[in-house]
Amino acid sequence: MKYLSNKKGFLGIDNKSNVKEKVVVIPFGLEKTVSYGGGTNKGPREIIKASHQVELFDEDLNKEPHKNIGIKTLQPFPIKKSILEALKQIENINKHLLKKKKFPLILGGEHSLTPGAIRPFVKKFGKICLLHFDAHADLRNSYNGNKFSHASAIRRCLDNPNVSVISFGIRNISSTEMLFLNKNKKRIRIFWAKDKLKWNLNKFRKIIKNKKVYLTFDVDGLDSSIMPATGTPEPGGLFWDETMKIIKIAAQISNIVGADVNELSPIKGFDSYNFLVAKLAYKIIAYSFEFKKKLDS
Repeated sequence: MKYLSNKKGFLGIDNKSNVKEKVVVIPFGLEKTVSYGGGTNKGPREIIKASHQVELFDEDLNKEPHKNIGIKTLQPFPIKKSILEALKQIENINKHLLKKKKFPLILGGEHSLTPGAIRPFVKKFGKICLLHFDAHADLRNSYNGNKFSHASAIRRCLDNPNVSVISFGIRNISSTEMLFLNKNKKRIRIFWAKDKLKWNLNKFRKIIKNKKVYLTFDVDGLDSSIMPATGTPEPGGLFWDETMKIIKIAAQISNIVGADVNELSPIKGFDSYNFLVAKLAYKIIAYSFEFKKKLDS
């Protein structure tokens, strides 16, 4: 595996550190099954570019988290042509990184990458809880004749009986997905966007406590007023502060072992959306490691 220099990689850290990297950022601009707006193949490049403007000091944690964590970025590489080959490709990358005890953070790319990305985690940890941020349930068995569509991403993850899901921000779901949800309520818990003001986060705490968690974040889970740069934007979604609260809770009481951030379709001239996703990725890393020692001790 080849890595970018720190200066060219995620956050653009122009310094030498003695910290052995714990996080590896993987640019994986998969774009095979998009069904409305395109451009996810450009997402990783623009996220990394915008990350060079993200302030390294975190005012909530009162530190520069990267200094204690160590972050390296894989050099961009060609993605396999077929969706099945691409899923196997990201699976093998994560398998390799987990063997080296790294925390993989994938910058997508469309959401269809997640079923491949989580396979090594399930093999290593046995049971995995997906913490899923999205506008869409992604529980279709297939979409446009494709079982590995971005609209089937979570359904394909659930093909593995050791995977459970907690979803936040869902506000777009089909009747067939509702049937599947109702049959699998023990494995799927949805915090619907329409109920935001009534969410009982204490229930969330109980469900996720002490679990091994893989965080998958489709940026269309955010409200379209702050995140229109995605292929299938939806009104009525999550805003920044409530999103941070959920991720922080998860980091405090569970063990986040890997993550992906996907479905950014950059809009030329509107860098604020790319910046938002870059800062989101840094916050996921920062929170995941801030509480890891305390949880494991």
